[in-house]
Amino acid sequence: TASPLPAIVARVLRAGEVFLYEDSLLVKEPGTVESTAWHTDLSYFHLRGEQICTTWCPLDVVTRAYAPYSRFAVGAALLDEQGRIHAGCNVENAAYPQGLCAEAVALGQLVVAGGTRVLAAVVVGEAAQPVTPCGGCRQKLREFAADDAPGWSADGQRVTARHTLGELLPASFGPDHLGPK
Repeated sequence: TASPLPAIVARVLRAGEVFLYEDSLLVKEPGTVESTAWHTDLSYFHLRGEQICTTWCPLDVVTRAYAPYSRFAVGAALLDEQGRIHAGCNVENAAYPQGLCAEAVALGQLVVAGGTRVLAAVVVGEAAQPVTPCGGCRQKLREFAADDAPGWSADGQRVTARHTLGELLPASFGPDHLGPK
């Protein structure tokens, strides 16, 4: 399955063509013949005052997280079937079970915008280990995403892990188990 990351970078940076090669993105500006290699280390995306992480890896969304109890801010961004990006952040509540995960907020944004499929996801959070969706959010994502949907974890500086939804939630239960709609 081809990575959606080059198309997203091309849209965000308004570049002509973007190709994923190993751990680098090759960016060809419109009207030029040269390509510029960028590493997938997110710190390389701070060009033209516009960060790929602002639109795709939602660093600005992380800063808006409401996490007064855990102090664990998380942001999520989902790519839908129309190429749109839907972002969300975690919103905690004094009654802990009533809080919302970043992925759930992003899914709500996707549904409100008329999206029906998640093609890719990014979760951003600062931790010693890569931050991946919790079990409940993995199941929520499964409602809208296929097993081979790619997901990235990032810590604000770099991509820390890559997984498919199927790797995060093997042998999952999903809409296909319930038959045709």
